[in-house]
Amino acid sequence: MKSKRYKKLPENTKDQEPNTIDKILNTIKSNCTTKFDESIDLNFRINNKQKKNEVSLRTVVNLPGGTGKSIKVAVVCEEGKINEAKDANVDVVGGDDLIEKIKNNEFNFDKLICTPSMMIKLSKLGKVLGPKGLMPNPKLGTVTNNIAQAIRDAKAGQVEIRNDKDGNIGLSIGKKSFEDAKLINNYNAVLDALDKEKSNLTLKGDLIKQLYITSSMGVSYKIKLNKSI
Repeated sequence: MKSKRYKKLPENTKDQEPNTIDKILNTIKSNCTTKFDESIDLNFRINNKQKKNEVSLRTVVNLPGGTGKSIKVAVVCEEGKINEAKDANVDVVGGDDLIEKIKNNEFNFDKLICTPSMMIKLSKLGKVLGPKGLMPNPKLGTVTNNIAQAIRDAKAGQVEIRNDKDGNIGLSIGKKSFEDAKLINNYNAVLDALDKEKSNLTLKGDLIKQLYITSSMGVSYKIKLNKSI
């Protein structure tokens, strides 16, 4: 059942002519009528149904303007790297002791980083970490010996881009309170990352079929891309 607040928002916005993000942001923000700082979210529909193979995207992008969220980062590493992690302001760090806590479903972090030498032990916890989206992955920069840089990236505004089986990608590019320029910079960083991924794919046609923008408690508007991706 729709709330009184939601019923006051514009209707049939998805059917309107698409417009560029710089011309839509003010409207999106005006629809943020809740008392909290709503997220500004992108929803992509990609062209993942190909004749020879189905497109599967999984990568990360560093948002230059950050996410507006405080991320708790954990690191599983050998003893000799614990001080390096602490110097990089990690929230949780450990070796076998932390693996044991994870095994017992003790989670007090949002992102997990692991050194390659400890990944052999951590990989046994795939059934625990996988469903939560926390399993470290070399492609995402979360299996690395450069844990200080990985921690900084995670805390500065790194987000994952991943499509589901139906070709949908959803992610946040910041908060209502962000200046428009910061949101636009984050938006462009996401498009650049997708454009880069597209060059690595065997793809017929454009990668992005449709793109919508909304706030976390608002309504969706179709975005017009400045270039084909």
